[in-house]
Amino acid sequence: MKTIHTDKAPAAVGPYSQAIQAGGMLYLSGQIAIDPAAGKIVAGDIEGQTEQCCRNVEAVLAAAGTDMSRVVKTTCFLADIKDFAKFNAVYEKHFLSKPARSCVAVKDLPAGALCEIETVAVCE
Repeated sequence: MKTIHTDKAPAAVGPYSQAIQAGGMLYLSGQIAIDPAAGKIVAGDIEGQTEQCCRNVEAVLAAAGTDMSRVVKTTCFLADIKDFAKFNAVYEKHFLSKPARSCVAVKDLPAGALCEIETVAVCE
């Protein structure tokens, strides 16, 4: 088992890792739209936050030596299900391989985020 960390994605703000590599698989913790350079959410709309979430996922994948084409499953959380179509419009530009996915609305997300993306990828 190997812990993955990169300064190109937000640092964990609790007792967890950005990702864990185990048995040829990579398990990413949920990524919200924190800009790692600013240390906070800078985008105010769902499109901007989805874009930042995807960039954060891409950065953690790259740190582990893999990429978006190797993602097999995502779990997506939305603060408002009305944002589903706008979220999908950005999401589909990044997850070209169309991994398996669950997408649910939740009551609240950390730091007032509008979305969060949790990812599982092949990492061999």
